Amino acid sequence: MITLIKNTKVYSPAYLGECDVLISGGRIAAIDNNIQVPHEQYVNVVDGKGQYLIPGFVDTLVHITGGGGEGGFNTRTPELDLFDAIKAGVTTMIGALGTDASTRLLGDLYGKAKALSADGLSCYMYTGSYEVPVKTLMDSVRDDMIFIDPVIGVGEVAIADSRGSQPSVAELARIAADARVGGMLSGKTGVVMIHVGDGEDKLSLLHQVCEQYEVSATQFYPTHINRNRDLLSAGVEFAKLGGYLDLTASTNEYLMAAGDVRASEALDYLLRQGVPGNQITFSSDAQGSLPNFDAKGELHGLDVGLISSLHEELVRSVKQYDIEFSTALACITENPARITGLYQKGKIKVGCDADLCLLNANTLDIESVMTAGNWLLKDGVVTAKTKFIERAES
Repeated sequence: MITLIKNTKVYSPAYLGECDVLISGGRIAAIDNNIQVPHEQYVNVVDGKGQYLIPGFVDTLVHITGGGGEGGFNTRTPELDLFDAIKAGVTTMIGALGTDASTRLLGDLYGKAKALSADGLSCYMYTGSYEVPVKTLMDSVRDDMIFIDPVIGVGEVAIADSRGSQPSVAELARIAADARVGGMLSGKTGVVMIHVGDGEDKLSLLHQVCEQYEVSATQFYPTHINRNRDLLSAGVEFAKLGGYLDLTASTNEYLMAAGDVRASEALDYLLRQGVPGNQITFSSDAQGSLPNFDAKGELHGLDVGLISSLHEELVRSVKQYDIEFSTALACITENPARITGLYQKGKIKVGCDADLCLLNANTLDIESVMTAGNWLLKDGVVTAKTKFIERAES
């Protein structure tokens, strides 16, 4: 079915004005002020009046098979539910392992990524985990990137964190080099997603790699930069090298009391410090554990990261911090897509994939979600189906 969305305000994420968008073959076929098509009986016409048409969200860090486990087997978090992602407006995501790469395996991550893709989303994955040497599906990072289509990079490798393997400068440089060459040979960016803990070293290891080796700051993609204000300040210095900064949308009251800065507030801070908006992204860290550690490092409980946090922080950025809508929107659409090499995603542009959301123009609530030209959520009702569920979820 060809779909024509009319009379909607289009954010690409840059504002294109009120116009019509024609969708055919799973891609955006035309964008114009008043599109007229012959044989309208073959066209699904949607009136988008009172709505914003935006790209589907691109979430670059989701623990799709679950995470956690730092407090024992009964603290392992559950895997991602397809319908949670749809209702959150996320149409593209990248799955990752975390602390546990022993009972959470890369093969499971691959299988879940393929399942989510089969059910209508676009799902990719990182090879590796917190650990160094990097665990891979094949013989090496390069081979994983070359021969396994969903693998777009390495991650999340842990630095400045007691749960990591404390990699040396040379080890991290080798990982970045292998990812880069694997990306060159496979047509991928080969980005290295870096988990940054709350250690005193902050981003110093990344600076040392860039200073001592032929590795660009753009090869790294550090996340959790809003873990505390000192790390956020260190992020400003890394951005001056041209590096990217990823802000974690999921948080809770305990983490904020311990120093966590909401992604929306962190975005406001970074922009005020002169960091270019196109170097900043949000990710949800969905299904990851949000642990409550005491001063001795003992776990007292945990929450689970929510994929809906991406949309929540977009709305908070606009309504609480008065950040321009297109700037905030780019942090969860165009920017993460470009950084991870998913160039068909995150934009409303002729030829790009028709992964779209319709938002209520007043509340910014998600009302409809489309992937590859198919509605997975329409007017607040989930229309997507899986092999196991033969009814729509609402």
